[in-house]
Amino acid sequence: MENSTQILVQDRAKPKNNQPRSRPFSASNRFSETKKLDFSTWVSENLYKIITIFLLITTVAALFFLRNYGAAGGDTATLLCLQSTQSHSIHPKFPVINWNSIPRIVDKITPFANFRSEKWIVVSVSFQPSDSLRKMNSIKGWQVLAVGNSKTPKDWSLKGAIYLSLEIQAQLGFRVVDYLPYDSYVRKSVGYLFAIQHGAKKIYDVDDRGDVIDNDIGKHFDVELIGEGARQEVILQYSHENPNKTVVNPYIHFGQRSVWPRGLPLENVGEIGHEEFYTEVFGGRQFIQQGISNGLPDVDSVFYFTRKPVLEAFDIRFDEHAPKVALPQGTMVPVNSFNTIFHSSAFWGLMLPVSVSSMASDVLRGYWAQRLLWEVGGYVVVYPPTVHRYDRIEAYPFSEEKDLHVNVGRLIKFLVGWRSDKHRLFEKILELSYVMAEEGFWTEKDVQFTAAWLQDLLAVGYQQPRLMSLELDRPRANIGHGDKKEFIPQKLPSVHLGVEEIGTVNYEIGNLIHWRKTFGNVVLIMFCSGPVERTALEWRLLYGRIFKTVIILSGQKNVDLAVEEGQLDHAYKYLPKLFNRYTSAEGFLFLQDDTILNYWNLLQADKTKLWITNKVSESWTSVSIAGNSDWFVKQADLVKKVVATMPVHLQVNYKETIKDQQSLTICNSEVFYVPRRFATDFIDLVNLVGDLDIHHKVAIPMFFPALDLPQNFDPVFSSMVYKQNIPSNSTSFYSAEVPAVHPWNVSSEQDFIKLIRIMASGDPLLMELV
Repeated sequence: MENSTQILVQDRAKPKNNQPRSRPFSASNRFSETKKLDFSTWVSENLYKIITIFLLITTVAALFFLRNYGAAGGDTATLLCLQSTQSHSIHPKFPVINWNSIPRIVDKITPFANFRSEKWIVVSVSFQPSDSLRKMNSIKGWQVLAVGNSKTPKDWSLKGAIYLSLEIQAQLGFRVVDYLPYDSYVRKSVGYLFAIQHGAKKIYDVDDRGDVIDNDIGKHFDVELIGEGARQEVILQYSHENPNKTVVNPYIHFGQRSVWPRGLPLENVGEIGHEEFYTEVFGGRQFIQQGISNGLPDVDSVFYFTRKPVLEAFDIRFDEHAPKVALPQGTMVPVNSFNTIFHSSAFWGLMLPVSVSSMASDVLRGYWAQRLLWEVGGYVVVYPPTVHRYDRIEAYPFSEEKDLHVNVGRLIKFLVGWRSDKHRLFEKILELSYVMAEEGFWTEKDVQFTAAWLQDLLAVGYQQPRLMSLELDRPRANIGHGDKKEFIPQKLPSVHLGVEEIGTVNYEIGNLIHWRKTFGNVVLIMFCSGPVERTALEWRLLYGRIFKTVIILSGQKNVDLAVEEGQLDHAYKYLPKLFNRYTSAEGFLFLQDDTILNYWNLLQADKTKLWITNKVSESWTSVSIAGNSDWFVKQADLVKKVVATMPVHLQVNYKETIKDQQSLTICNSEVFYVPRRFATDFIDLVNLVGDLDIHHKVAIPMFFPALDLPQNFDPVFSSMVYKQNIPSNSTSFYSAEVPAVHPWNVSSEQDFIKLIRIMASGDPLLMELV
């Protein structure tokens, strides 16, 4: 009954009065008139009591039945799977603490009494030292502190690490020891206090199953927030524009939209879209830094058991190049104890609650700490992958996470609305813990544990941070256009979410396979006039999914980007070496970067024929030589020289097509296709040109009529959208129904992203790229 009631407790924005509630006194009840005690009268006057007692007896009987049914093999857990394991204490006792008379606790019993270190790695150990822990133990400048429990081997030892056994923990004099379970990782609370007692300024909260990438904590986190070692930079931040967005899935930002962290409310799992825009915040107050884990990220049992075969290990990767991202006040994120750095200003937030399940403890701590962090002007920042955790294919008991799945959504809403008028941080912390017990998020035991924790912090010399004004209670500044920062996350390979999406994705993947089968042996040769350092990788990403390979030519060579040198005026002269390089290729498609190729509309084209824009009047034109500039006259003379030296079959084709010797055929040659069977003749024509300065726009329309008669060309490009000039890229100008679109300017990553979004109307899977 208590657990059922717990779910229905009203949300609150203000803490309740801590005084006990008194009952109103009614004098008339004491002197009411004496009634006759006959049975019928007694029944009628006490009917509500009889019904209440009957319902109580029925409830007890039902619970007794469920208990015995479960003992006999019945699935009671199924019947009660959504019940929280917490006992809801409506009126817990509020601790009374004399903050000014807390005696100092010093280390008198360990060999490390005089040892001091600013940077500590705190880990719970239940087995002999793992390989991952041994590697962490070798990280320079960091002291490993291992905290034992009742499962830890008696002979646990690791040279260079400090180990706190149960026996040592009991002798340290900390108040929190009295509240800690013997067999749980939450005993790390003793380790946190020990580290603070011995000079800690940074604590890396981690488990023993993850390898720190590059074995360098400082490479990934902001270990220093002030001084010479600090990174003086602004940090991308989620926008506060939508006040209803109180929790985010950070895995989307780092490239995995269908993966969610443990502690994310299940009702938010389906929110897989990326942010429209971000804002920025100055670094220096990211007192809690949450790292992402590759391999086995911090996921819940629902994800773990529904996204892979039982005996298959997870190996999920996140985008290591995505920028770190901060959370503004009013927005929260799951925080765990597996891969998180706490700076001294947030040490009070290390407390792991003891009255909830072990799988819920660090998550509830994370939300509780985030809310209090706002009171000191701090914030949480999520970082790209910092460790690789290995999936041991172990059980993820759902029963251990019931507190999360039932209560976490309500907890977030409650925390965002909670306010306190206390004047010191520790008073606010104790008040919040008390009210959370009133609301049933944890029990009175955690209220007493919080009091012990705060007193222990003061006893080991910790100074509580000063309060700062809460931004949530001030009018938020409007976000101007210049304040909006765009970042489009990658969409890395992973599993998709729902059955409906799977059906759609299967259809889209089927199309991709079909396109790849059609053009998988065709080489795309692309000439980039724009800045290749901004676009070369993007073009390969776009077209490399379809074609055998993508060759990038540009006016300047770039070895790092595998960009080959070539001049657009003579681009045709570079093609023979590529034809010879890919001798097994079915054909070669040339494309300039000012033309967009809608490959899904090229499937019906004949890959054994030539393709070019001879049917597009704006691209393929005939210019009279008479009265024209010297350039046209000179180009016409050079064409006559080459035609005169052509082999018979090429010259016959050319002269049958080009009958007017007083005009020059010009083709902008933005896009054309040469099948393998014409490659040898094409190479011969280039050799005939030799050192002659024939422009690309003149050479290509000379080559094509020589290679074959125009009536034999495949007219696939006849329906392309072609304009001479347009003021800017326009969605109204673009069409997904044509084979190609010209012109289109792509000179930056942002231009590429805009292009992908409109091309997705023809290939929806392109959205996976942005």
